[in-house]
Amino acid sequence: MSRNIIAILRGIKPEEVEEIVSALLEQGIDKIEVPLNSPSPFESIERIINRFSGQGIFGAGTVLKEAEVDRLAQLGANMVVSPNCDPHIIQATKAAGMQSYPGVMTPSECFSALNAGADGLKIFPGELVTPKGLKAIRAVLPREALCFAVGGATPDNFAQWREAGANGFGVGSAIYKPNDSVDVITTKAKAIVKAYDEVML
Repeated sequence: MSRNIIAILRGIKPEEVEEIVSALLEQGIDKIEVPLNSPSPFESIERIINRFSGQGIFGAGTVLKEAEVDRLAQLGANMVVSPNCDPHIIQATKAAGMQSYPGVMTPSECFSALNAGADGLKIFPGELVTPKGLKAIRAVLPREALCFAVGGATPDNFAQWREAGANGFGVGSAIYKPNDSVDVITTKAKAIVKAYDEVML
């Protein structure tokens, strides 16, 4: 079963990425992004793809340039996540055969993203939109639109987001912080999967 949880590994280093991704996959989290403002992000993504290709959806976050989309496509990435809604990035991502998750905050951005071909909407920053805000936006979005709450989504509030219409979550510091041990990450991942399953299944 593939859950709509995107693990955001901001700050991860290439030398630790394989062990951490292996731990996440074992816990049932198979959508993983390495933000491009991490150390040597393309090397980390390449290592993930080389070792775990076919076991999940792997890609980059904080993607802002078409050249970055091109490089990810060359590596064999599956997913492009951005903090903003740039139709050019969305279209380039789709043209390269990858999934697109742009960051949106307003109804206008949501519809711009969907019209450009986005696979899902990254509701960001979640702390500012809030579940109440998402519920209002959800009222006008197509029912099939996928909404991921990102930035403040934690096991403690998954239920609130779900009630507001979220289909999934992007989880950063609640699952990984630089220098976290694999044991710590595994414990966090277990709690996240348990909370997700209780709320979403």
